[in-house]
Amino acid sequence: MNTILAQLDDRKRAAAEAAVAEISEGMLVGLGTGSTAAFAIEALARRVAQGLNCRAVATSVQTARHATMVGIQLLKLEDSAEVDLCIDGVDEIDGELRALKGAGGAMLREKIVASAARRMVAIADASKAVARLGARPVPVEVLPEGRAFVARQLGLLDCTPVLRLGDQGKPVRTDQGNIIFDCQFNRHGNLKRTAGLLSNIPGVLGHGLFLLEIDALYLGTADGVVRTERPVSPKL
Repeated sequence: MNTILAQLDDRKRAAAEAAVAEISEGMLVGLGTGSTAAFAIEALARRVAQGLNCRAVATSVQTARHATMVGIQLLKLEDSAEVDLCIDGVDEIDGELRALKGAGGAMLREKIVASAARRMVAIADASKAVARLGARPVPVEVLPEGRAFVARQLGLLDCTPVLRLGDQGKPVRTDQGNIIFDCQFNRHGNLKRTAGLLSNIPGVLGHGLFLLEIDALYLGTADGVVRTERPVSPKL
């Protein structure tokens, strides 16, 4: 591993460990998906091994396997209406704690868990902090039967939808068996309006814009972990 990647991993790990310190006895914790969330799973496993009593729900099959392997007790997501604390990574996040997620294809389950959480904490290294969302495309999870219709509707929103393909040229499938369009918007307009328009397309099951879900950010930087809290306001 080169020096730059090692530094990024150190910052991800530090952010994850700071977030995991929020977990207290008896909590039900939502565990995110991705490389940064994996550090949180490892940090939580160490606390469980030291005697912490908590349970978790997973946002993906990958996360469930990892958590089970390191000794974290899991509940089924379909049986969990509310979560005490959710910890997850982001692909981009701005100064208002609005984030873009979905590079790993788990954004639908991630949004369910984040919305069910009393508190949602994002963890990231400083490279994920941006002045404005939009450098990356917005992932959109789509029912396969709606593929052509949804692609046309997405094009009408002034974006370029690209079907996410795997190594063999076949559409990538989410854990739910759905497909993903990565949508690069030609103009960065009102994010709330964009999120609403995406959600209103029949066949769209979820998207990667997380505009209200995140309550706090732990950002790993060269100078240590910086925590930012969203001003207190009810989730809509």
